[in-house]
This record gives sequence, structure tokens and C-alpha cells, in this order.
Amino acid sequence: MKTLKSMRLHIGIFGKTNAGKSSILNRITGQDISIVSDIAGTTTDVVEKSMELLPIGPVNFLDTAGINDSTELSKERIEKTMKILNRTDIAVIVCTPDGIDDYEKSLTEKFNELKIPFIILVNKTDISKINEETLNSLKDFTKNIILTSAHTDKDLVFKFKEALVKILPEDFVNSPKIAGDLIPEKSTVILVVPIDKEAPKGRIIMPQVQTLRDLLDSNCISIVVKENELKNALENLKTPPSLVITDSQAFKQVSEIVPDSIPLTSFSILFARLKGDLKAFSKGAKAIDKLQDGDRVLILESCTHHAIEDDIGRVKIPNLLKQKTGKNLIIENIAGHDFPDISKYKLIIHCGACMTNRREVLSRILIANKQNIPISNYGIVISYCLGILPRATGIFN
Repeated sequence: MKTLKSMRLHIGIFGKTNAGKSSILNRITGQDISIVSDIAGTTTDVVEKSMELLPIGPVNFLDTAGINDSTELSKERIEKTMKILNRTDIAVIVCTPDGIDDYEKSLTEKFNELKIPFIILVNKTDISKINEETLNSLKDFTKNIILTSAHTDKDLVFKFKEALVKILPEDFVNSPKIAGDLIPEKSTVILVVPIDKEAPKGRIIMPQVQTLRDLLDSNCISIVVKENELKNALENLKTPPSLVITDSQAFKQVSEIVPDSIPLTSFSILFARLKGDLKAFSKGAKAIDKLQDGDRVLILESCTHHAIEDDIGRVKIPNLLKQKTGKNLIIENIAGHDFPDISKYKLIIHCGACMTNRREVLSRILIANKQNIPISNYGIVISYCLGILPRATGIFN
């Protein structure tokens, strides 16, 4: 139950107003998560619920507003609902025995475009039965159909889990490694973890925790040091480590200490592979050399936090870009799940994405590629600006 939301399977619940989406979610979770009412448009914002859905594992449900809502807030609600697609790993369309209309058909087109597997759940079968013609028409969109009732079907939860298992994404069934697949089992790895203003007191930041756990699960020997202890750690080892992983902000210092014969990368680059597309991010970084005076650069941060004096996304990376290019760039920062109109930007730089799921990052890459706008990430950009990108990504070859 302590699994991060970003590491959960995100299941979006979609459908027409008053189709029973909230009732379905309440039945599956066994809790009154969403308000249930006969009044159309009761759900106005996205309602989220994280839980352990056995035997699937950790999931995060996203209950959206009705897409054909006719109230004054209709447009805003629809926009919020459509944005959720970028975070959705699996979608569920809830409809009545009357079938689906143009709104829901447009959703299926969007699911197919974004390669989101989906289920059509026909609710309220206790009130009216679905006719064979309507059922056959639904099968034109997907074979994964559930006939049920949120109020009377005792097997609803079982039916839902059974349908879910059939379309689980491969990377959820077989969770990808962060670093453990890059080196032989029982290898020694040094993790360089600076303790600075960005590290919460008494803790280390999440990507470092997740990487350490991944290495432990891979039966590796993990040595954690601060950057000023790295040299001593290397000298004390009888044999060189198989890999050194550093926080991106210490990349320059660490690269000067670690011999070229020892593979080196960063936590952010590991997460570029885990949460995004390493090749796309590496290609995107090359656009830095083409930046001109007045060009706009968008820096995306998954989490919202108070900017500190040496904030990596608001201070360090902007300074590196200006030093590398020598240009007067316009750099803008946006935090959270909002993804703005990107047409005015010449480069997008994404954070390590430890607080969001891979689907959202891939959706952003897809949108950027469609508009021919280069996109990269923190670790890739930092290593590129420092001139060590080939070395920092060499381990992935």
C-alpha cells in the first residue's frame, strides 16, 4: 500500500454522464470513493484512488467527469477528462445497455491512437438487457466486454479483474529493472548521493531509494557515498566496481574521479530509460547546439515543490544551457500534470519523472515528436552540456 503512485497501474474510468462510473468504482474498491447521485454531472473533477487490487498489484483509479456533460462547466470538465488520457495505462468505458454513442466512439479512437488497451463495461443490466445487435456492435471496438450491474452483480469485481488481466501492459506484468539488468549479478555498484538542500532531512530522494532497492533485488553489492568520499571508496575496493551511478548535479566532479574504464551514469538517465525513451531524449539533447537568442525552452517538473537557492530545474540547468550555448534563452518552468501548448518552444526538458508514470512521459514525447519539437531530460541534458553524454549512456549499449 506504500507503493508510489508513479509506480502504479493507472486505470482511467470514462463514459457518459450518469452511466454509473462512480458506482462501479465504489464497488471495485469496496469504498465510497466517488459521490453517487441520479443528478447528471455529479463528478466534476477527476477522483483518484490508490489501492492494492489483488492479484493485479498496486493500481491507481482515475474516475473522470462525464464526457457529454451539458452544464456550464462542460468544456472545462471535458478538458480535464481528456488530459487524464496521458496518464492512463488501461481505460474502462462505462456505458448502459443502450450501447455507446459518438462521444464514446471518439474515446476509443483516442485510445487506439495512444495505444491504450481498454475495456467496455456495460452497466445497469439489472434495469434493461442489452440486445444482440448492440452487443455485436460493441465487439467491433473490443472483444473485452463486461456485462454487469454495479448494484446487483455479485461477480462484478471478479469479472473486472479477469478482463484486466487479459490486457495488462507487458512492462507491468514483468516490471523493468532500473539498473540491475545492466550488470552481472553480485556486482559491486557505487551510488554517489550528495547530501544538499534538495535532499530531505533524514532521507534521500526517491530515485536514489528506488535504484538502491532495485540493485538489492538484483543481488548486487551497493556502496552509497557522498561525492567527497568517492575517491576513498574507489581506492578501498580490491576490484573496480561494475558501475558508478551519480546524482546528475555531481556529474562533473564524479566523472573526473572515476576512471574511464569504469562505466558511469546517473539516476536521472536511468529513469530516462525506465520512465521514457532514452533514444528520444538523447536525440533531443542535440538540439541544444541549434538554440538561438530568444528561443524558448520549457522545463517540465513532475512534482510541485518550493524552489530552493540551487534548484536543479530552475537554476542549475538554465545556467548550464546558457553557458553551453552562449545565447540569451527564455526558459520557462511548469510543474505537475499540466502539459501546455508547446508550439512556441524550441526544446523541452523533462525531469527524471520519479513522481509520474511512464504513460504520461511517453504521451508527452509523442506529442512533442508529432510537432517536431526536441525533448530530453535532466540527466541527459546535464551530461550533454558537460560533454560526457557518450560516456554517461555507454552502459546501455
